Amino acid sequence: MKQLLILLLFSQMAMGQKIRFTSPLDTTLWKAEIAPKPGSRVYTAKGKLVLDTKGGVTVWLNKELSGNFTIEYKRTVVVDGGPNDRLSDLNMFWMAQHPGFQRHGILEEYDSLQLYYVGMGGNTNSTTRFRKYEGTGERRLIQEYADSAHLLKPNHTYTIRIVVKDGTTSVSVDGVKYFEYADPQPLHKGYFGFRSTWSRQVISDFKIYQ
Repeated sequence: MKQLLILLLFSQMAMGQKIRFTSPLDTTLWKAEIAPKPGSRVYTAKGKLVLDTKGGVTVWLNKELSGNFTIEYKRTVVVDGGPNDRLSDLNMFWMAQHPGFQRHGILEEYDSLQLYYVGMGGNTNSTTRFRKYEGTGERRLIQEYADSAHLLKPNHTYTIRIVVKDGTTSVSVDGVKYFEYADPQPLHKGYFGFRSTWSRQVISDFKIYQ
């Protein structure tokens, strides 16, 4: 029965329908890797995913994506006096090759993977960067910003849009294209993951168009 429900969810994603985060979180559909620090947890509330952690965290969608597709979702970095509240690290992985879902949320553990990565407001909200991980330990920097227009605002709900099309990938934020990269050696398939560290973030309205 659970397998049938997952297939129905993926069918909805193919049509671009909104996918709610069930309560409790469906651990067959979403795989959370959390650094073992006290006061850290991943949970759902009112159909939204909450990353509330003192250390690093990745929540993977357990579905390999390939070909051309678009991912869209809403995300807020909450700064409201919570123990983990910090304006930093609205991050994401996509096209990750064989992540395995056995890591512990520590960023260096992902260096062996090939993937694309955007870190918005990294380094305590001082940089926004786009990288390609080469699978060799090299996190190759493609482009970065340090101006306030490309850094995070507290409690603002961003609309994030990732597009993969014919070897080119792009990331737009609130309708503004931040990054676009025509990769001479593109990644043709892989996994998507929400990534963060030491912050409280709320994610909703997750959609995939294929």
